[in-house]
Amino acid sequence: MPKELTITRNAAGLHFVIICAKFNDTVTRALLEGAISTLKECGAKEDAMEVAWVPGSFELPSAAYKAAMRSDVSAVICLGAVIRGETPHFEYVSQAAALGIMQAGQASGKPVTFGVLTTDNAEQAFERAGGRIGNKGIDAAWAAVDMVHILNALSASRRERD
Repeated sequence: MPKELTITRNAAGLHFVIICAKFNDTVTRALLEGAISTLKECGAKEDAMEVAWVPGSFELPSAAYKAAMRSDVSAVICLGAVIRGETPHFEYVSQAAALGIMQAGQASGKPVTFGVLTTDNAEQAFERAGGRIGNKGIDAAWAAVDMVHILNALSASRRERD
């Protein structure tokens, strides 16, 4: 049986920046509340969390990269809501946000999580921001905490082999 890396869902001592899109803010505020409550549940202190509001989901990647490059930041959580309209704008914003957020994580070497809803309508967005389907802000926060520990474990394992 191969060795399995084990982690604990503990945010004590970690520092998080949550980048939240203002566009569709009735949805993104609910995502933000979910993320903050989850981080607290995992042991993060309120003074170990910062929230930065950006105009929309398209702007999330630039802010995420800047935050992730700070030495005091453990992980960045990106929250947004892109709701399909009648033009191709949805596809451009969704794709740019997803790719940019992924690149911010790769460039920084830190967890940058994707809590951006991409839905066909407002009802679907509300269902995923605390409604029937849950709150994807919670999922993004859990992913951030888990990934800090996973990346640290992977780095430690490599150092132990060298």
